[in-house]
Amino acid sequence: MKRASKAPSSARSGQVRVIAGQWRGRKLPVTDLQGLRPTTDRNKETLFNWLMPYVQTARCLDVFAGSGALGIEALSRYASSCDFFEKDQTAARQLASNLQSLNATGQVFKGDAFNFLSACTSTYDIIFVDPPFHHNLVQPALDSIAQHHLLKPNGLIYIEQEANMSFPGLPEGFQVLKQKTSSQLTFALIKAQVTD
Repeated sequence: MKRASKAPSSARSGQVRVIAGQWRGRKLPVTDLQGLRPTTDRNKETLFNWLMPYVQTARCLDVFAGSGALGIEALSRYASSCDFFEKDQTAARQLASNLQSLNATGQVFKGDAFNFLSACTSTYDIIFVDPPFHHNLVQPALDSIAQHHLLKPNGLIYIEQEANMSFPGLPEGFQVLKQKTSSQLTFALIKAQVTD
């Protein structure tokens, strides 16, 4: 979930659309706070084409959840569960309401993502890292995920950041599976390799 640096003049209600799976075409309300911008349908389609062999029954984590668009899309495509970390209280409440309306297997944790990452005792098959822009959060998020062993062997991390940012350094044992850059974004799928 991207957040632009400039806040809107007032909170407005928008929508995100689930693009495939059991809730295909479902539109969910999103409150526009501090430039909150859901991942576009085009990017989601590319990402979930990449994830097609992996997402069904996966345990997922959406680190900077915002609208929860990525985690909800995974749940729609039959991921087994998704945890959502979101700092903004209003966005977290709306996300929890959307999950309830879908009867989705997800839990929203309200607070700072890095505090949750450092205290987390769960492990995940897929982790989404799509933080607010202009805060250099992708690298520390990757480092924290690796340090606290939150990714299962052969698990996957999706990252999204500004195109003009240097690509983050990968923790030992991680490698890029897929990568794409547009005029504004770089996004990639990273795999944790099994090491003996």
